[in-house]
Amino acid sequence: MDQKADTTDRFQPHFDPAGLVTAIVTDAATGTLLMVAHMNSEAIRLTLETGQAHFWSRSRQAMWRKGETSGNGLTLVEMRVDCDQDALLLRVTPAGPACHTGRRSCFYRRVNADGGLTFLHDDA
Repeated sequence: MDQKADTTDRFQPHFDPAGLVTAIVTDAATGTLLMVAHMNSEAIRLTLETGQAHFWSRSRQAMWRKGETSGNGLTLVEMRVDCDQDALLLRVTPAGPACHTGRRSCFYRRVNADGGLTFLHDDA
């Protein structure tokens, strides 16, 4: 494979047709995958300006700051962008459970080959 190393040093996110990029959110201290959400340019700007994770809700068609109703905010430690600049990784310090179900992570079930689900320990 003869591909040149990427030397782009400017943040220029590539938004999908809806104006969104996927945001993967992990606990900066443990590496635990907490949630996946979407961000538009305003959510990115607000997150970088305030240090608190903001997202775009596709279902409500509205901006939201994680924790604005639950108190379980996500304080940004670091934002990374992938090689194509079409996905973000937010490393955060959570103030409580990240999932709206009250679980630490939104990824608390494993999909089995038979289509069933296995509930994992909350710290898995």
